[in-house]
Amino acid sequence: MGVVYDVFNGDADGICALHQLRLAHPCNSVLITGVKRDVQLLQRVHSVRGDQITVLDISLDSNFSALKQQLANGALVSYFDHHTADKIFLHSALTFHWDDAVDVCTSILVSRFLQDKYEIWANVAAFGDCLMKTGYLMAARAGLSNGQTQQLLELGTLLNYNAYGEQIEDVNVAPAELYQDLHQYKDPFDFIASSSNISLLRTSYAADMAMLDDIRPICEQRQAVIYILPCQPWARRISGLLANKLKDQASNKSFAVLTQKTDGCYVVSVRAADPKNKPASGFCNLFQSGGGRQAAAGINSLPAEELAQFSKKFFAYF
Repeated sequence: MGVVYDVFNGDADGICALHQLRLAHPCNSVLITGVKRDVQLLQRVHSVRGDQITVLDISLDSNFSALKQQLANGALVSYFDHHTADKIFLHSALTFHWDDAVDVCTSILVSRFLQDKYEIWANVAAFGDCLMKTGYLMAARAGLSNGQTQQLLELGTLLNYNAYGEQIEDVNVAPAELYQDLHQYKDPFDFIASSSNISLLRTSYAADMAMLDDIRPICEQRQAVIYILPCQPWARRISGLLANKLKDQASNKSFAVLTQKTDGCYVVSVRAADPKNKPASGFCNLFQSGGGRQAAAGINSLPAEELAQFSKKFFAYF
């Protein structure tokens, strides 16, 4: 048997997806992950024939060339994802579990694959991925109390919050380290009660959210709003959470949150009010580094000189 690689998004969904799989099928694997927008992860794998690669919660379209290379190397690839997959193809060594429905995340796909053996972790991921209706339905189906449900909601939010940043130095806990901590626990309530990382993330999250008190939109129309955050670590950590919060508060509007990067470009988080007819991914795919899913998508690097054109396209689209 060759080397086993686990390639996963460093956010709540990627971590909880891998956690479920490795609870069901333990093994010593090489972990490859990064901050939330660091999605071209397959190119970091140097596989040879007989290696096994599990890919979780990163877009196939963003990893198309690297995926082709891994298969050409003779690796066996199992792929779980809910982002756009326009470039999907058939290959005897590729198993692809995919669904881009607005109420599905990668952890739910893994849970289905495992016959819901560890569905409570998919519940955490659903909350982390801002699938609130799905998260509450899952918690009700499991018979969780309101207090337990709120604990899972907080955990999903904190895990997702920790993944945002331009680089690993921006986040509170390196995603691989956070996964290794979490993977010691079968029960999320035990993790919440015992992990020192939870109190660290709670404190940092509260401090960062407090920085948003004076933030106002730079441009607002009836159905769409744009915010711009400064080039600060706290802003890079909170950008996606702000987009989620805005969408929760005004579900009839679409939002874009732009955060300036250290190179002068902007990372963009977009949330769509009508994801089926006006998907966020459809808009973000108009830009070179854009992608995502119907309800929530983003642009990894928007040049500053394209800001005016971005605003024009955003309001025209939404």
